[in-house]
Amino acid sequence: MSIYDNHPIDLSGIIRYPLASRPSKVTVRDFARALSDDEVRSAAALLDSLPRILAGNSLRKIASAIVDARARNRAVIWGIGGHVIKTGLAPVLIDLMRRGYVTAIATNGSGAIHDFEIAIAGWTSEDVDTALGSGEFGMAEETGQLINEAIKRGVNEDCGAGESICRALVEMNPPFGEFSLLHEAYKMRVPVTVHLTIGADITHIHPDAEGGAIGRGSYRDFLLFSSIVGNIDSGGVYLNIGSAVTMPEVFLKAVTVVRNLGNKLQDFTTANFDFIQHYRPQTNVVRRPVAGGLGQGYSVTGHHELMIPLLAAAIRNSC
Repeated sequence: MSIYDNHPIDLSGIIRYPLASRPSKVTVRDFARALSDDEVRSAAALLDSLPRILAGNSLRKIASAIVDARARNRAVIWGIGGHVIKTGLAPVLIDLMRRGYVTAIATNGSGAIHDFEIAIAGWTSEDVDTALGSGEFGMAEETGQLINEAIKRGVNEDCGAGESICRALVEMNPPFGEFSLLHEAYKMRVPVTVHLTIGADITHIHPDAEGGAIGRGSYRDFLLFSSIVGNIDSGGVYLNIGSAVTMPEVFLKAVTVVRNLGNKLQDFTTANFDFIQHYRPQTNVVRRPVAGGLGQGYSVTGHHELMIPLLAAAIRNSC
């Protein structure tokens, strides 16, 4: 029995509201679209015109590494934060996934939540400043209930958090599934892992949350992710896009697990894309894993909504 005078808060009295009633800042109407083959050919001149120095060269080398990885049947893992979803990039990544340039997706709780809301409602990203004062922030009923139920069901069937959420989405046949990265990944059998920090996501403040299930589901995903990271050996690629803390830390631990178990994990490419270069992505993605000549790391600074479509065009133009 606990010796503390304080006791855990009881969430059973939480007041929620329907997701449909919540104003949101991002809708599928504003999402990017993938280029057609003719448009990629038209964009070739623009891509070729970029300077062959600094980030211009880095973009070309990253695109080339991704194309080479696909040709060599090596993993191309996209580690993403929630901002990637909120900037409307799912259609671009879904197109690359269909073409074989995304072999696994790893994200944090934010990424999964925003993508889930896009699938079922067509919008996401509430106004936190407005909602926090009244205690309504994060209280959309469907988001908390459906995601938590999916995880609880999944862990009882030996599935990680990512697969559990993806499967639930596909079974719902949501009206905006075509815009959902998780929904489309499951249909294409592309592994998705979700790496959760308990207490950091809005789904954890709902009475449907069960800590044991969240922990089991996320830990299974870490083990699955580590297995997939082993497949970047000898020509694979790991991309960190818009995750300043969670994915860089998870990737670094996966790297050491893989090497500890006997895989040399060398001759691979890492890259960090973000509008600010943070310590952890630079250290744990770009520098440490490839140190000592074990691979090559790149940093590209810029807005996701500009740089990722440009990378996608460069990949397709390099084919």
